Amino acid sequence: MEGKHSIPNRLNLLKKIGELTRSLVEDLCNGRSPTLKIDQFSSYCSEDSGKCCCSYNLPKGKEILTLQRESQSRRFDALLRVLLIVQQLLQENKHGSKRDIYYMHPSVFKEQSVVDRAVNDICILLQCSRHNLNVVSVGNGLVMGWVRFAEAGRNFDCISSPNTAHQIPVHVEDVEDIISVAEYILIVEKESVFQRLANDQFCRKNRCIVITGRGYPDVPTRRFLHLLIEKLRLPVYCLVDCDPYGIDILATFRFGSMQMAYDAKSLRLPGIQWLGAFPSDCEKYQLPQHCLLPLTTEDKQKAEGILHRCYVEREAPSWRLKRMNSN
Repeated sequence: MEGKHSIPNRLNLLKKIGELTRSLVEDLCNGRSPTLKIDQFSSYCSEDSGKCCCSYNLPKGKEILTLQRESQSRRFDALLRVLLIVQQLLQENKHGSKRDIYYMHPSVFKEQSVVDRAVNDICILLQCSRHNLNVVSVGNGLVMGWVRFAEAGRNFDCISSPNTAHQIPVHVEDVEDIISVAEYILIVEKESVFQRLANDQFCRKNRCIVITGRGYPDVPTRRFLHLLIEKLRLPVYCLVDCDPYGIDILATFRFGSMQMAYDAKSLRLPGIQWLGAFPSDCEKYQLPQHCLLPLTTEDKQKAEGILHRCYVEREAPSWRLKRMNSN
């Protein structure tokens, strides 16, 4: 389905694709080995000296792909194959998933991660987000609560039954007419917690919007949250498990993922607040020991690694205090 702002973006991207392929052909015609210069982005580092140079807007360097190296030539080949598919999607104004793209050449791509990397490389080369390529995710996120919106002619009326789950739209760029009387947004890590809140009629008793990404959030979930926050200006709280993976999911929501660091600015939610759970909650709420799973040494190292990422030092130092106070 065509988005409200998709026509100029499509034409611009098709023009960029044409210019890129033309330059590669010219290199071949002139006896030069084609090369691609791909900006490198990073959402964090482990620099704790205060000299971190990570940026949400600027690349930290360039990677040069050439056909002269066998390992890079395979990546070059995958990128061009995916670029051809993307060009066709844009020309026909159709959408496809990364999984769809993989199954067009499974014997060449070998594994899904090859396509994932090629899509990210193309986004960086064309300076766009993944959805601009008409490459979409199969949405996992769920929403319920005091919100109503429309997407591509479909109405999502959560308000009429605030404890009923609705699938978060994949084409977030087509979401419009957002109406809400909520007082805050609550993100929960797990679908089981989301369902428990629904069963307990949580949203009937609390004027809020509840969202889950069912674990690590996909792009549509993060884009939808970004849109809600931009339009509604509501405080956002996040409830995750008290383990390294919960903390990492919280960090993905707030700071973005390393894999999509090039698009972190449009996906990160800097105002999100960590609601819990904290290790100190075990004593605070007198939870019985048989309900708890001990952290392994590997778990503790992972947690400390996350909490020493530069963005935590720079933007969320209280996360470390909460962790330290609970040891």
